[in-house]
Amino acid sequence: MHYHLILFSSCNCLLAFHCICSLICPTMALKSFLFFFATLLLIQTLAEAATCSDCFVQSRAAYYPNSDDNGTDVGACGYGSFGATINGGDVSAASDLYRNGVGCGACYQVRCKDSYYCSDKGVTIVITDSGSSDRTDFILSRRAFGRMAQTSDAAASILRLGVVDIEYRRVSCSYPGKNITVKIDENSSYPHYLAFSLWYQQGKTDITAVQLCETQNFVCKLLDRSYGAVWTTTSPPSGPLSLRMLFSADDGDESWVVPVNNIPQDWKAGQTYDTGVQVNN
Repeated sequence: MHYHLILFSSCNCLLAFHCICSLICPTMALKSFLFFFATLLLIQTLAEAATCSDCFVQSRAAYYPNSDDNGTDVGACGYGSFGATINGGDVSAASDLYRNGVGCGACYQVRCKDSYYCSDKGVTIVITDSGSSDRTDFILSRRAFGRMAQTSDAAASILRLGVVDIEYRRVSCSYPGKNITVKIDENSSYPHYLAFSLWYQQGKTDITAVQLCETQNFVCKLLDRSYGAVWTTTSPPSGPLSLRMLFSADDGDESWVVPVNNIPQDWKAGQTYDTGVQVNN
């Protein structure tokens, strides 16, 4: 690069080499320009790749080593039996993507990479548990693992492999006809201790904070994430309770959402309550 610039700058100075420079300098200048332009394109491409939310990430996946096609009902997200059957049983444990519980309820498109056995579509799974195996990002339910294949025979083949190379990306969750639902944990004790998880969260955002507010004076209390998707508080506010949820996107955008429906004053352990809202972004 420096050599080209020196030749180019010397053309106006060395009359004896005028004829040579008239041939060389435009060529060198063009090469320098093309190199500079190509460098800018490369930098832009790398920047876009670093921020691409729809790009596939390379990894590996295994499946739950049991005979049940669905997921587990004792997953680390705290969903209970709901966690084994949500999304038709297409669920998974995750390692880093579990994110200390923030990743619970997130959806991913996962597809294995062997074109002989695997489909281009793959399978969409929901994170309901935490775990890893043999350098994997996912431990799929047996059902979800097999659904990455093109045919039932191909599914049997990849199940025999146990662990396969995959690629994945975050996608929106979809639960047609469902609103975000509050499931009161069975360990709750009215009115002294309240624990609950949130079901049927659509879209690609995470619930990163939850508040409970008294509906009369709107005094709010920030809840603790006990584990997974379970939020808890001792001495919860009295009366009907208004829920506030903070939704956070990958780009840093955050917004508080207040459901239409309140948690009733006489809430009961084990019950579910429809919030009347859904967040799809």
